[in-house]
Amino acid sequence: MNLSGVLFFPVTPFDSEGALAADVLAEHIGRGLEHGPGGVFVACGTGEFSALSQAEHARAVEVAVKTVQGAVPVLAGAGGPLGAALEQARAARAAGADGLLLMPPYLMLGSRAGFAEYVRAIAAELPVVVYQRGALVLEPDAVVELARIPGVVGLKDGLGDIDRFQRTVLAVRREVGPDFTFFNGLPTAELTMPAYRGLGVELYSSAVFAFAPEIATAYFNGGELSERLLAEFYAPLVELRGKGPGYAVALVKAGLRLRGLDVGPVRAPLSDLTPEHEAELRALIERGLALVSA
Repeated sequence: MNLSGVLFFPVTPFDSEGALAADVLAEHIGRGLEHGPGGVFVACGTGEFSALSQAEHARAVEVAVKTVQGAVPVLAGAGGPLGAALEQARAARAAGADGLLLMPPYLMLGSRAGFAEYVRAIAAELPVVVYQRGALVLEPDAVVELARIPGVVGLKDGLGDIDRFQRTVLAVRREVGPDFTFFNGLPTAELTMPAYRGLGVELYSSAVFAFAPEIATAYFNGGELSERLLAEFYAPLVELRGKGPGYAVALVKAGLRLRGLDVGPVRAPLSDLTPEHEAELRALIERGLALVSA
């Protein structure tokens, strides 16, 4: 799968009635496409995957595929109970999605062999990028085993265990080959990209791209400005993210609202930013945009 550049994870907008706002989602994705992302990941973590009904999930994927029109790959979130994950995968395939980001199963991970069968069943529907985070902690030889399953094309790392991830990359490159895709999936991934680049991993998901693509693109382009953005924008953003549970998503939606796109609130059990924290975010966005435009 040809993923490159900054990976765009759109939010899922909700209207005043709390329903999925398909027109706003299309506008959100369209705005992002103007800044050249290397892939669109819809109804994933930033898109509040765990809060969507199956019908909402399917509709979000349809909107994304229709909006992108083949310009870049579109991947949809899938996961949870096997039956639900298969429904999501089949709906995504019917909509024309290019692949899936496979979220870890909740509560019941089972054995290593059991997880491999779970992945195998879903990868039979669409190409799969496995998302390693939370309770799903994979040893390098387990990733090699998964990488050999037809349809498993990549691993997104949400753990940040550099030692383990380095050994994983080396093992997969040695045993499977160079075409398997790795990317950094930590929240506010830009802050940790210097470490991941040291492992030979260039791809990353960018939450900032969803609400400030100018800043995310400027960071991606490198140079002295990237260093200033890390120190003056990204590091303070990570500190702000840590001030409330669920802020990894709530910050993105607040950022979009501050920039003029009404994507609605986050869904329970997440909570929106406090007014104080929203004011901090506004100042950070202004600072980041000023650096980019200087």
